[in-house]
Amino acid sequence: MAEGSQLWRNRDFSVFWASQTLSVAGDSFALIAVPLLVLHVTGSVAQMGLLTGLASAASVGAGVFAGVLVDRLDRRRLLIWCDVARMALYGIVPVAWAFGPKVWLLYVVLPVSEAIGMVFQVAYVTAVRGLVDADRITEANGRLGATAAAAGVGGPLLAGVVAGWFGPTAAIAINAASFGVSALGVLMIRLRRQPSPASPEEERGPWRELLAGARFLWRQPVLRALTVLLSFFIFLTLGLTDVLIYHLKHDLGQTDGAVGVVLAVAALGTVAGSLLVGPVRRRLGFGASWIGAIAVAGLAIVGLGLSGGVPVAAATAAAYLACVSVAGICSMSLRQQVTPDHLLGRVTSAFWTIHFSLGPAGAAVLTWGAQRHGVAVVCLLAGAACLVIAVAAFFTPIRQQNPELSGATG
Repeated sequence: MAEGSQLWRNRDFSVFWASQTLSVAGDSFALIAVPLLVLHVTGSVAQMGLLTGLASAASVGAGVFAGVLVDRLDRRRLLIWCDVARMALYGIVPVAWAFGPKVWLLYVVLPVSEAIGMVFQVAYVTAVRGLVDADRITEANGRLGATAAAAGVGGPLLAGVVAGWFGPTAAIAINAASFGVSALGVLMIRLRRQPSPASPEEERGPWRELLAGARFLWRQPVLRALTVLLSFFIFLTLGLTDVLIYHLKHDLGQTDGAVGVVLAVAALGTVAGSLLVGPVRRRLGFGASWIGAIAVAGLAIVGLGLSGGVPVAAATAAAYLACVSVAGICSMSLRQQVTPDHLLGRVTSAFWTIHFSLGPAGAAVLTWGAQRHGVAVVCLLAGAACLVIAVAAFFTPIRQQNPELSGATG
């Protein structure tokens, strides 16, 4: 109760929390609208996977430099400008589409937006550190994730309705407006920062500064193992949303509105995982929480591939997202807890750059495999591989119960 009261009394965190929740609700519109635009024009899940892969590749490329920008520039202003830029980019799509379908435009807008989004996400992680105390980080991340996912429950449902009635471009327009809401919210807060002088290694040149985050990850045994294993996990799962949409549309013959309903129900899993991650980590410890979440996620992927109806597809997708939420929040909170503030941007950037480096290829392979060999086959293989990752993690320092306290990260 005391922890919850502290966060409720934190005005800056509350404003940030509310604005980001509304922004995520808008993001869920693009999550559905962009694949539907491609599918309506081309009818190809492989095209959807290619676009997802290119967007992810742009994000990875931006991640190389995002941490340096976040650690050097005013983080609050950087967050605002990232939102404004993405609002303008997504706003172009419905305007251009009014004169006819232009799939090529998506191949420009989405990668550039994802690159800017990577900078925003790195700054977002450092913002949480600048809004709450270290012992509140996991809870703050859980609350942000839970309410954002709760907004995501209604978001996909409404996005499906909007896309069905007014077309996917109308849903993209709403997503553009959501970035404006986010920018206003960030404008209203203040971030505290504890600057530290650059180390002698960082002063030797820009390349050493750029690689400082990667060096920190490599020197921390738990973070090193997490980075490696999560890179393989993202290879296996980045294209899963595209595969789910393809499964619903192609295999099960569902409407756009039904796709929105399934993704809305699935988002309940993220809500549950975000609300449970705090008490689960306190009760089971970091290692059991992370390894268990990855293992159950693998089983859920297998179940998704075998689903023959909408209820089972929605339930397995929800279970998968709940586990991803638990594992992701545990991982992010640990990085925030053990990383010095002046390195947090570069460590976050290095982690995500490495983490997503295999993602573009994975999305292309997963969606190509689904179209060529069927959803059941690719989900069975991807789910089994996730179970292998969970087993491998048990033989690394990840299994530690409290690595942030035991010295296992140092």
